[in-house]
Amino acid sequence: MSIELKGLIEEIRREKEIGLGVIVEALRSALLSAYKKHFGSSENVTIDISPDTGRLKVLAKKKVVKEIEDPGIEIEKEDAQRIKKGVKLNQEIEVEITPREFGRIAVQTAKQVVTQRIREAEREKIYQEFKEREGDIITGIVQRSEHKTAIITLGKIEAILPVREQIFGEDYRYGDRIKTYILSVRRMPKGPQIILSRTHPGLVRRLFELEIPEVYEKIVEIKNIAREAGGRTKIAVFSKDTNVDPVGSCVGVRGARVNSIIQELRGEKIDIIPYNEDSVAFVSSALKPAPVQEVIVHKEEGGMEVIVPKDKLSLAIGRKGQNVRLAAKLTGWKIDLKSPEEKVLEAKTKIKLIELPGVGAKSAQVLEEAGFKNVVDIAQSKIEDLTKVKGIGKNTAEKILKAAKDLIGETVEKVSR
Repeated sequence: MSIELKGLIEEIRREKEIGLGVIVEALRSALLSAYKKHFGSSENVTIDISPDTGRLKVLAKKKVVKEIEDPGIEIEKEDAQRIKKGVKLNQEIEVEITPREFGRIAVQTAKQVVTQRIREAEREKIYQEFKEREGDIITGIVQRSEHKTAIITLGKIEAILPVREQIFGEDYRYGDRIKTYILSVRRMPKGPQIILSRTHPGLVRRLFELEIPEVYEKIVEIKNIAREAGGRTKIAVFSKDTNVDPVGSCVGVRGARVNSIIQELRGEKIDIIPYNEDSVAFVSSALKPAPVQEVIVHKEEGGMEVIVPKDKLSLAIGRKGQNVRLAAKLTGWKIDLKSPEEKVLEAKTKIKLIELPGVGAKSAQVLEEAGFKNVVDIAQSKIEDLTKVKGIGKNTAEKILKAAKDLIGETVEKVSR
């Protein structure tokens, strides 16, 4: 039995790569359960195992007495002294009570229970290993798909890439090697559950650290990342060394460095922005490729009015507002984009009706009550709209409309087209 038990210990150590202490402790617990199950012992029983020889002993603590009342927990002094010389009354000694038939039962039971304990130890080992790697990047192989969730093998363990963490439009085929971001690791009844992501901004950060030596060595610092996975990413970089161009380092010769990242992200566009402590300059850079003419800062509201040429306004906004949305997220500022014409028109809307030539306080009041709040409202109306207002005749309406258009100028027409 000792040879077989020793072989079991060696096999577990070799195949499972688990420490000897963990194995022996699992064996002790398993064998104790087996002993009590088969022999119904209520004694204070312990199991002693020699890892080197595989020798097994069942030991019971017994009190040394003159006369035995309970043989399960007591031993006569004469018998005790044969086990341990010099023992005295009322002392406790360990007595071997290993049954002859226990060897076969021990090995059989140990294999079953220890397998479970070892499995738990393996799960804990895997959990700890991947828990330490949360927020890191890892390469895996696509194994299969279950209800649109991709199952990715990471060596000996499987991880999941949920639908919500997948880039829209990406196709994950069996055998594909993909880089993913370890989003979270959880303890579950069947073992650790590893959640991966392809959409997290951290994936872009880690890819830059892998591909750009200056980023890995922390010469170039990534200040912030704003990402809409599968579409576009804006990343702000800063160099701690004045001799190192942060943007150039990330782009590489002929775009080689950033292109390898784009390829890994399957075509996702990446804008590399130089970080600037000057918020106006930072926001202006973040809105590229659109040129910025003027920036008006509203510190209390945490916002900026950014003026760009009218023909570049759509470029600044981006497809479905993506460019300005990412710029705002990257810089932390609310961005209100306007063309120069819109800015001028906005200023004109602040002109009060009473400032129009020929409009007195009474006329201004009835016009406002009719829904004409400012000069622009008047300039964009028609004669028939004004004549519907009580007390405004055709001649008066013509004069008011002409005065409004003269005051506003051609801006209204340009913007409204």
